[in-house]
Amino acid sequence: MPTAIEFNNISKLYRLGLVSTGTLAHDLKRWWTINVRRKEDPYLKIGETNDRSTKGESDYVWALKDIDFKVEQGDVVGVIGKNGAGKSTLLKLLSKVTAPTTGEIRAKGRIGSLLEVGTGFHPEMTGRENIYMNGAILGMTKPEIAKKLDEIIDFSGCERYIDTPVKRYSSGMMVRLGFAVAAHLDPEILVVDEVLAVGDAEFQKKAIGKMQDVSKGEGRTVLFVSHNMTAVKNLCKKGVILKNGKLDYSGDISSTIERYLSNQEERSNIAIADIKERSGNGTLRFTDIEITDTNDNPKESFEVGESIKIKVYFDSSERLKDASMSRIDIGINNMMDYQILWLSTYMFGDKLDPSKGYVQFNIPRLPLNDGTYNINLYSEVDHELADWIQNVSKLKVNYRDYYGNGRIMPVGQVPVVLDYNLE
Repeated sequence: MPTAIEFNNISKLYRLGLVSTGTLAHDLKRWWTINVRRKEDPYLKIGETNDRSTKGESDYVWALKDIDFKVEQGDVVGVIGKNGAGKSTLLKLLSKVTAPTTGEIRAKGRIGSLLEVGTGFHPEMTGRENIYMNGAILGMTKPEIAKKLDEIIDFSGCERYIDTPVKRYSSGMMVRLGFAVAAHLDPEILVVDEVLAVGDAEFQKKAIGKMQDVSKGEGRTVLFVSHNMTAVKNLCKKGVILKNGKLDYSGDISSTIERYLSNQEERSNIAIADIKERSGNGTLRFTDIEITDTNDNPKESFEVGESIKIKVYFDSSERLKDASMSRIDIGINNMMDYQILWLSTYMFGDKLDPSKGYVQFNIPRLPLNDGTYNINLYSEVDHELADWIQNVSKLKVNYRDYYGNGRIMPVGQVPVVLDYNLE
């Protein structure tokens, strides 16, 4: 198959907090060095690796560094990695939203992009007008766009609002129309960032089906960024992992996801208090987690239907004591990073007890089926994110005779076991 996209030694350098180099003298020196003396940009030598969880010594950071890989025509490639790994930057470079600092990108054909909610839309123009504008940007004639118009409107489900300015659209409607435009206006390369997560489940399924049709039936190339490993595995043939702005791995999608998840396994062995990759203002900060049986005995694994306790410890600030609202959530995800269970103090009250320093969730009958699960911790104080950490611990579950009839549940059914019986 011919090559559709080629990334040759792509790097992107940013200066934190500033658009320019900070002073007119620095800007002039940089311009003189690059354009007159024909030498390398002097600021390329002082950039640091893009590790967002640590404080660096330089104000310059490589959002991407030395990216080299090819995408063949008709391939569906999943781009995965943690937040801040450089995924969106890579797609913006491909879509020519911004230019690389070094290197060259070669792409054959028109590129349809959906990078953010409302990408390429003018807020004062109607949905219909924006469809024509996007088509014109892609180089299509008005009759060509008109031929696709009804199909785009029908797919988006926004027919009632198609002649309303898009500034009045909800984020979900904007994504629906944006994807419909990007997928139907005959791009040879379709670039889709995490925005599909904004849409509802019905539309996500519809969008993934359309991307499969575009790649298989029409031989077009798709680059897809998502944290939903199930969607990535169902849609993509190949995958790449970005880590701190660098290409960590590329290969078939199964081995790519397996490598990414094994890296998460290593992360779960780090003490919670020492985890740097976390979000929030620190009003509440998670420090530890204990998963035990009813006798407070920590265990390596549990059985389906067993009684367990999950105890989450936290440090708090003075602001937490004065807060009118505070909560802690536990998200339990399968190994494809899809949330299976959600536990929250919110369902039992509006405030935490700061003096206690922990919350304990009691689960009388663990409803998870056989497998290994990731645990994520989330907290809010006065409706602001206080602390959020992903993959803090693993929960391993073994199947047993849950229904007491000697039967074993067939493999690959469901992640949750339901209490029910027959009459």
